[in-house]
Amino acid sequence: MRHYVITMSIRMVCFILMFVVQPMGWWTWAFGIAAAVLPYIAVVFANAGDDSVPTSVESPRIQIEAADDAPPPAPSDPPVITISETAAHPAEPRS
Repeated sequence: MRHYVITMSIRMVCFILMFVVQPMGWWTWAFGIAAAVLPYIAVVFANAGDDSVPTSVESPRIQIEAADDAPPPAPSDPPVITISETAAHPAEPRS
């Protein structure tokens, strides 16, 4: 958050200097480009800040080997559900 505020403050200074500095020259363009590019840089720094937590890499091989050591589950007959459809009322002819 602090990096974002600092970068956006610098952007505002560049934006103001773009109009205040006279006579207009190459530095006017430099201030304008900085004012246009700094929001992108501020967002990138804010998203990839110091608060990101490093994670350790886990090996998938360890989990595969652990699964091989477990005994296979005993086969069992799955329950069978049978559905039969019958007409509750005889079909009435349409008029």
